[in-house]
Amino acid sequence: MVLPVESVSMKKKKKPSLVITLSSAGLLIGSGIAAYWLLNQGQPWSRNLPVGANIIPQDALFAISLSTDPGQWQKLREFGTKQTQAELDKNLVQLRDRFLTNNGYDFHKDIEPWAGDQVTIAVLAPEASKPTSKPVATDGGVTNNGQSLVIVVPIKNQEKAKSILAQPKAPKGSKWIDRTYKNVAIKESTGNLGENFSSAVVDKNFLVITDNPKNTDRAIDAYENKTTLATSPGFAENFSKIATYQPFAQFYVNVPYSAKIASASGNHQLPDQVLAQLQNNQGLAGTITLESEGIGLKGVSWLNPSSQRVLSMDNNVGEMQNLVPTETLMMLSGGNLQRLWSDYVLTAQGNPLSPMAPEQLRSGIKSLTNLDLDQDLLSWMGGEYSLSVIPTSSKQGSPNSFRAALVFMVKATNRSRAEAAFKQLDEVMRTQYQFQIQQATVGDKPVVNWIGPFGTLTATHGWLDGDIAFLSVGTPVTDQIIPKPNQTLASTVPFQQTVPRELNQKNGLFFLDVERTAKNFPLPTFLPNQQTLLDATRSIGVTTAASDSHSTRYDVFLSMKKAGNPGSLPTAVNSPTPSSPSVSITPNVLITPTPALTPSPLLKITPAITPSRKGRVRN
Repeated sequence: MVLPVESVSMKKKKKPSLVITLSSAGLLIGSGIAAYWLLNQGQPWSRNLPVGANIIPQDALFAISLSTDPGQWQKLREFGTKQTQAELDKNLVQLRDRFLTNNGYDFHKDIEPWAGDQVTIAVLAPEASKPTSKPVATDGGVTNNGQSLVIVVPIKNQEKAKSILAQPKAPKGSKWIDRTYKNVAIKESTGNLGENFSSAVVDKNFLVITDNPKNTDRAIDAYENKTTLATSPGFAENFSKIATYQPFAQFYVNVPYSAKIASASGNHQLPDQVLAQLQNNQGLAGTITLESEGIGLKGVSWLNPSSQRVLSMDNNVGEMQNLVPTETLMMLSGGNLQRLWSDYVLTAQGNPLSPMAPEQLRSGIKSLTNLDLDQDLLSWMGGEYSLSVIPTSSKQGSPNSFRAALVFMVKATNRSRAEAAFKQLDEVMRTQYQFQIQQATVGDKPVVNWIGPFGTLTATHGWLDGDIAFLSVGTPVTDQIIPKPNQTLASTVPFQQTVPRELNQKNGLFFLDVERTAKNFPLPTFLPNQQTLLDATRSIGVTTAASDSHSTRYDVFLSMKKAGNPGSLPTAVNSPTPSSPSVSITPNVLITPTPALTPSPLLKITPAITPSRKGRVRN
């Protein structure tokens, strides 16, 4: 749910470019961990909006606000396996040493007395070829002129902040330059490699740090003109829908502009019609919490107020999990397959990044079955549907054998058309593929079996109560769904503990038993080090719902394994003895844009960063 940043090597006298994509959250995670080490003290607090939302300009590509409560970070370290725990700790140590230990400052002396309890990191949109006053930038050409980072640190003690920040230490080989913009005092410094750092106190309550003086001016302008994230259409309203007590993180993504940046910067440019569709979307936001058994996410996306598109309020999902047995490994359900296909066609046609072109799928169905996808199949699939992976029950095979079926169910909105489609399909399987079409009865329900050329039962279709059609492909599991099972997936502990329940009415639901599935199926790879992450996860649950005609809610929960108390992080080599921990930093340290984890000559920090007190761990 978060946008990634792809860093490129820094060259002398040239700032690295910033490439925004829609698939990873690398910079967010890295910056968040760094923020923790820089601001790891203070009492947790709750806000509906991210810190600095009243300062960050509206054209920010994304923003993330992270808790600095050490108890929450300790809790994060407890999740997973020993391997994931070690990997996380390694990254924390690298960031700690880069930003703190390898440089020469004291956290308790220079930062803790005044810094607040959260920090927000934002990336501003590159300057367009011409200005626009629209909330979502859609006009003008995009000029990718490098990173545009803005970090906002709340000030909890103005007097201490004033005394400490009055004489900040300049980076090696440079000096601070004072200037004023709209009566706001600004300090700037240019480093050896040409990076510009700028800091200013805005509204007496926020330290604003940027990597470009122009961005400091933009933030001040946005604050005075009230053209910030907080005043963006739908921003505050939709964040209130996902507000939670003491979140671990909050994030916001400017969807259409980020897509435009990604298209302009990447190897695959999005077609104009796809970009036009994305302009209908205004934003995506989320709140992440660390719970006793895993990681939760509340998300919301909303449309541009000027969009002519409206969302369907068909929140009618909730039956399919009661029709599949407890053995079910995975289930995906939705409210209207016909509408889902229509929405997919709008964005997939002519889009090289789509998994499959609509026309290709249509022609494939026609070639294999002689059926028209839209007229013969989707025309009667307007009710709730599901796709499940159901293994044979333990009674049906030996403990060492594993067989499963893919089971599709859909509530028919026109049963006569559905029955006609199945008859056509049976005939195609008989005449074109030499399958035997066998009428049978399971329980009290008539079914049709497809018997392969070698006498193997390959597939079964039929009807359940309530005009629900089903098609099962693979090992025979029909007797596990007919008659309706007494113990269903919905009654299992993993399902109940994983699938979020806050959304009473839903238009989508997903459940995956990661532990059992990963043992028997090779899952497709979507992320680097995916197997390591899967090994740390027990199950995944997702629910979605149309909140209103212009916004959609998402609830996600990852049930995690626990590796136990991770203990203290290794003491840095150059740090003092553990009995006298010390860390400090000057304002410019917060925004070093260098991508590598090697020490930057612009950073001056010292030793150990072991927290002086433990934070409260919340369930």
